[in-house]
Amino acid sequence: MKVVKFGGSSLASGQSVEQALNIILNDPERQVIVVSAPGKRNNADTKVTDLLIKYAEQVLKHEETDAIVKQIFARYQEIGYFFGLNDEKLQIIQNILLALPNQNYPDNNYLMAAFKAHGERLNARLIALILQHENIKSRFLDPVDAGLIVTGEPNDALVNPESYLNLDQIKIDPNEKIIFPGFFGITPSGNIATFSRGGSDITGAILARGFHANIYENFTDVNGIFAANPNIVMHPISIKKMTYREMRELSYAGFSVFHDEALIPAIQGQIPINVKNTQEPDNPGTMIVPEKNFSPDNTITGVTSQKHFSALYLHKYLLNKEAGFTLRILQILYKHNIPYEHMPSGIDDITIIFNNDFLNDQLIDQICNEIQATINPDQLEWIDDYAIIMVVGEGMKKTPGVSRQILDSLASQGITPRMINQGASQISIMIGTKKEKADKAVKIIYQDFFN
Repeated sequence: MKVVKFGGSSLASGQSVEQALNIILNDPERQVIVVSAPGKRNNADTKVTDLLIKYAEQVLKHEETDAIVKQIFARYQEIGYFFGLNDEKLQIIQNILLALPNQNYPDNNYLMAAFKAHGERLNARLIALILQHENIKSRFLDPVDAGLIVTGEPNDALVNPESYLNLDQIKIDPNEKIIFPGFFGITPSGNIATFSRGGSDITGAILARGFHANIYENFTDVNGIFAANPNIVMHPISIKKMTYREMRELSYAGFSVFHDEALIPAIQGQIPINVKNTQEPDNPGTMIVPEKNFSPDNTITGVTSQKHFSALYLHKYLLNKEAGFTLRILQILYKHNIPYEHMPSGIDDITIIFNNDFLNDQLIDQICNEIQATINPDQLEWIDDYAIIMVVGEGMKKTPGVSRQILDSLASQGITPRMINQGASQISIMIGTKKEKADKAVKIIYQDFFN
């Protein structure tokens, strides 16, 4: 059995849904279908999820909502009409939309989560109706009925291990299609909570593990995963096969085709993942597989960069002999709930690298002031223009001199890294540079290893 997930761009219109259904029906093994909310039909369009967020905001402000409900329902209506569904069959979708403001929510965060989740919830119901209209045996399966239990924050949920026990009890007829909404689960108290955005990938991986699938097919709008960002490197090669941990490392620094958190259930269940293109379903795409018996084709598998980092540089003589130096810094960060990404250090200095998503100007001033007062470093410098480049590949473990090759290539083009760190797994090298040098560095490394 295969679990198949379709992204929002693959379900944005009647024509795109028709293409997705053709893919489903062309392979009897594709039995469990995870759907996203309808995405953009063109660049000027708005995703249904964003329309639902607007709907929720209007409800919270006690504003008139007739227009936004009509706009949201029109997206589902357009798809339904494409397949010949009449207004009577589509009425249930409109009724659910209209009823959303009248439900009881513990707080505004749960309200927002519930509204957002209905992009997927209504689309799964609609696609089940379409299949039934086409006389194809299908069943809409809601996370409530499936027992997909989640905990954590209402808009950043985590799957509960109990979910896998519940999914294991569900019986699926060999001839039926299960249509399942992505992106959300149900808390122990019965409220909707969503995974982080793009969380339909997570739902697909959970179901693949829970239903013991042979493979998890993730259909999107590109032919798999590229060895570099096509916006930086012209026509990068497509990765044919990579390991779970390669994908995790690359996702950290910008590979956004596949949600990195979705790898966890797949890893736990040892389910291979196939990232494919809805518009070119015969293209093999990219396989993401376990590390065991993996044989890499190249020294490196991919190179990518992210520019949303900052760094705090501290210099103090003899800090290596000062017990508790790092602990006091971490206590200050913990006090302000600020995670750090990396902490390379030397005999007399230390650099702490941060993700800018967790910072603002006030927090930066606070932690700098407190570190200065507590640690009394000889030098304290805040660095805004920091980028991280990840070079990843299982082939690096058996290839000596990779770090030297990268540094020599960068040096020949006038780029001096601020930091270089090789992970303990020996499959990744992290390089810190100035933001304006990041794209050039990615191009240089890609050309050196792939051309």
